[in-house]
Amino acid sequence: MKKVKISHEVPFCLLKKSREFNDYDYCLPHLMDQNEEYKSFFYESKKQGRYIVMDNSLHELGEAYNTPLLLHWVKEIKPDEFIVPDVWENYSESVRNAKIWSQIKLPEGVTKVAVVQAKTPHYAALCTQMYKDLGYKKIAYSYGASYYNDVCPHPNKDFGKAIGRYMVINDLIKDGILSPTDRVHLLGTASPIEFGLYKHIECIESIDTSNPIMAGIEQKMYFDLGLPYKPEANMNNFQDIKEKDINLEFIEFNIRKFREINEL
Repeated sequence: MKKVKISHEVPFCLLKKSREFNDYDYCLPHLMDQNEEYKSFFYESKKQGRYIVMDNSLHELGEAYNTPLLLHWVKEIKPDEFIVPDVWENYSESVRNAKIWSQIKLPEGVTKVAVVQAKTPHYAALCTQMYKDLGYKKIAYSYGASYYNDVCPHPNKDFGKAIGRYMVINDLIKDGILSPTDRVHLLGTASPIEFGLYKHIECIESIDTSNPIMAGIEQKMYFDLGLPYKPEANMNNFQDIKEKDINLEFIEFNIRKFREINEL
């Protein structure tokens, strides 16, 4: 398996420490306007020449961040990748946004990434092909789409979503919609054992997940197969947690175990 870039989102107090274990820094633009420490971290990351992926904050806000502010931060930080605005589980609106953003000029060196949004595997395939036709060089797939549970109706819905996403991507490859030379990002995960399934899939380039961090914040250590359920803790509610209130040994153990489980 080729080297896959990994990033784990962390609360503010662990930002600097995250450079020790993250292959790249994952930026949420709405936090750039809310927290000076967060903003300073990404200015410093840019100075250090670290690889930066900037999201559009849909997962955190329920909708993509304000477009003028998104453009401001893309032009200011000049991330290596920018995830253009998408609309949760809405194929037509996400494709519409992708068409608009395909025409928006961004700073040189910023790769536009489009997130597949759909309610069925059929529309996920259509969405993927549409993004490729629009010229997008990298495509992302969210962990939480409801149709993954239709694809894999496992009693454990978290496990079903993880396996369901793998099955959808595997079918896209079998059908020739995705090829080994395509570039794919996996947004989050419902189960930390999912990524080991992709070991022979060459198009997976990067992943991000806060799973081992949130499990550690919940005082949970990974088993040999991670955890049976996704941590209930949400990073939105723990950004301001103090380092003294975090068991760093649990987090460090989970990060190591995450890589071991998935052979990353």
